[in-house]
Amino acid sequence: MKTNLLKISFIFVAIILYSCSNTSKELKIAEFIEKPNIILFVADDHGTDALGCYGNPVIKTPNLDKLASEGTMFNNAYCTTASCAASRSVILSGKFGHATGSYGHVHDYHHFSTYDNVKSLPVILENDGYETARVGKYHVAPEIVYHFNTVLEANPRNTVEMAEQCRTVLNSEKPFFLYFCTDDPHRGHPFEPDPWNTPNSFGNKVEGYTGIESVTYDPKDVLVPRFLPDTKESREEIAQYYQSVSRIDQGFGKLMKMLQESGKANNTIVMYISDNGMAFPGAKTTVYEPGIKLPCIIKDPTNSTKGITNNAMISWVDLTPTILDMAKVDYNEKDFHGKSFKNIVEKENPKGWNEIYASHTFHEITMYYPMRVVRSDNYKLIWNIAWRLEYPFASDLWASSTWQGIHRNNVAAFGPKKVKDFLFRPEFELYDLDKDPKELNNLAIQTGFEKVLETMKTKMKTYQTKTVDPWNIMWGHDTSLQGTGVNL
Repeated sequence: MKTNLLKISFIFVAIILYSCSNTSKELKIAEFIEKPNIILFVADDHGTDALGCYGNPVIKTPNLDKLASEGTMFNNAYCTTASCAASRSVILSGKFGHATGSYGHVHDYHHFSTYDNVKSLPVILENDGYETARVGKYHVAPEIVYHFNTVLEANPRNTVEMAEQCRTVLNSEKPFFLYFCTDDPHRGHPFEPDPWNTPNSFGNKVEGYTGIESVTYDPKDVLVPRFLPDTKESREEIAQYYQSVSRIDQGFGKLMKMLQESGKANNTIVMYISDNGMAFPGAKTTVYEPGIKLPCIIKDPTNSTKGITNNAMISWVDLTPTILDMAKVDYNEKDFHGKSFKNIVEKENPKGWNEIYASHTFHEITMYYPMRVVRSDNYKLIWNIAWRLEYPFASDLWASSTWQGIHRNNVAAFGPKKVKDFLFRPEFELYDLDKDPKELNNLAIQTGFEKVLETMKTKMKTYQTKTVDPWNIMWGHDTSLQGTGVNL
């Protein structure tokens, strides 16, 4: 009798344990199904100037235009620094580069690297059960900080090939975070053309790329942005730039088709951004609008409203907390300098989103020129901390035929600015972007704007203190800001 009771008890306990085990598995599966997949597609040096949905009628970007028609297009999205590696560190950390040691490029002799105690987006997502994968350009360090579970190999200039390599990720049983980073439309090697007036290739090849239709442009048809000189050299290089952007678009379209075929499109948030503005003097490596004001298109299939144009000012420092929020991952808001904009994606003019900050220190290690920026409503203040220095050129921008056409011919103006004003800048630049979108009329040196200038300076100092900016010391050379010298 006792033996039978014992057997029955064991069976009863086994049923309970099996039931609990199954329930646990079901809950885990339900949790995974509830969590969205996320694709963050990052182009390299792509400005708002070269997208159909942002108003360019010449360039062919049908797939990205479709994304905008099905989601939200941000009109005031900003990177914090117009330099590839430094910008990517912000995208993946939610912190300004001056606070993480990510001051500039990571490769070769530059060696800038993020502090190893920084918690990055892919690591946090992986710890929460996500499959994290990257393909294409990486350009951040160290790997222990920016670790991805899966690294996919493909030609970063062939976006169709890149998309095809993502098939296993799109079919992952776990929710996935796919970090898809092209080399396009970055300038191509060699940076120094021979002869000097040969336009850069921007990665384009005469023989083209497998699976991609080469979309070419006539230089006479391109739109020359207002900050560039309208010259033969500029037009020829912009035509190459456009071709590279159209290659991105085809790869993006391929990826979206594959996502649809996977059956996961209705549970996948797709984001398209760039790390900084177009690789032309006056944009990339500067904190002027063409360098830091960028495309940002987000499609969240759970949002019912489509084709929204959102005028909120958002920043790449907001991306990590936003993605964590979308992924339903618990996090401490104090761990990041940015804030989630998840709840305003469907809105056109949300309140409280009228201010952004930027922080640029290096590009290449030889390009020391720290700049800090605050934009509040229509006013924008730039602090050129090393203003007594000549503005340094990125090596590829210096060699560009667009710049050399001005430099070699001793032309006095570069676009609407005088060359001397482009190279030698005042300590403070204050602009009213509503009245002066080209950033030509410096209000910091004019009477009547003293109060605005001081208000903006106060905002900048507060921001620098809050984000532990080492260059905060330059306001008054306060040695107490240096601390003890002991890194605890």
